[in-house]
Amino acid sequence: MAPWETPSLEQVREENRDYITARLHSGAMVPNSALRVLADANAGLAYLTLLYIDWLSKQLLPDTAETEWLDRHAQIWLAGRKAATYASGTANVTGAAGTILPVGAQLSGAGGAYQTTAQVTVGTTATPVAVAALTSGAAGNADPGTTLSFSTPIAGIDSSAIVVSLTGGTDAETDDELRARILERIRNPPMGGDAEDYVQWALAVPGVTRAWSYPQEMGMGTVTVRFMMDDLRAPTGFPTPQDVQNVTLALDQVRPVAVKDFFVEAPVAYPIDLTISNLVVDNAGTEQAINDSVAAMLHDKAIPGGTVYRSWIDEAISGTANVDHYDLTFNDTNMPDNGSLAVLGTITFA
Repeated sequence: MAPWETPSLEQVREENRDYITARLHSGAMVPNSALRVLADANAGLAYLTLLYIDWLSKQLLPDTAETEWLDRHAQIWLAGRKAATYASGTANVTGAAGTILPVGAQLSGAGGAYQTTAQVTVGTTATPVAVAALTSGAAGNADPGTTLSFSTPIAGIDSSAIVVSLTGGTDAETDDELRARILERIRNPPMGGDAEDYVQWALAVPGVTRAWSYPQEMGMGTVTVRFMMDDLRAPTGFPTPQDVQNVTLALDQVRPVAVKDFFVEAPVAYPIDLTISNLVVDNAGTEQAINDSVAAMLHDKAIPGGTVYRSWIDEAISGTANVDHYDLTFNDTNMPDNGSLAVLGTITFA
């Protein structure tokens, strides 16, 4: 049986005219005649229905569903889409010693608006104060040293504050990321705490983009979970100790009580180097493209404690635009332990 293909409006019109002609035993329809106008109007309505059915057929399955319907699938299979989170941290303020900076003082700069979340008394040196973004998302994160300005002058307080740490803001889960989690959940149904369950639980934590589970690594009845936060902790993606603590707390809420013990760890970067010689075409653009391609491949295929195969490197290089041929110096590389995760080191172009 041939797969369904939605006909074009022209095809629906022709079929409708032919059907009416056959049923009425009349000759060819005269253009602009009442019968032809009615036939084409009917065909137009039918075509709109066909378009809706065509669109609806894509929404009924999560691998092709669009945003609103994808959210419905997520509510059925998961706890829903991961929402955006708010950045928070500390900033140093200065001013007249003894001046009180109240809770709720608003600042702006970096990625948007912020406010203090604790009251502090300014000392004789820079005084740290807790701040949080007022708008969710990664845009609220700021590098140390970033200047924030008070929206309204405060007597005795200097007009700006300097960020010490301002992290934790993540964007809402994208459609592609959510779709991948839904399909993973469907393909790997819950098994009461097996290895894949820990992966799915970790991926449900805001900011977590990759996760792996290692049963029995620390002994019989134990589970070790490692994860990455590629967007929140860009460019390296490696979690901070606070991230590890957050994921540990999240898993502790859902893991089986029968598990003897479980461990959450951040992978350790293991740079791999390679040499490419006799590259054609060899220029700065091609070399950068190769770097990007190999790094993307490692992001997709490398796992903590796994092996990086020469064939993976070859595929990434040969698939890069403008690469005709080259010689590669690289051997299959095993990670030294389960905690090591391969990342791109240095590519030497000889």
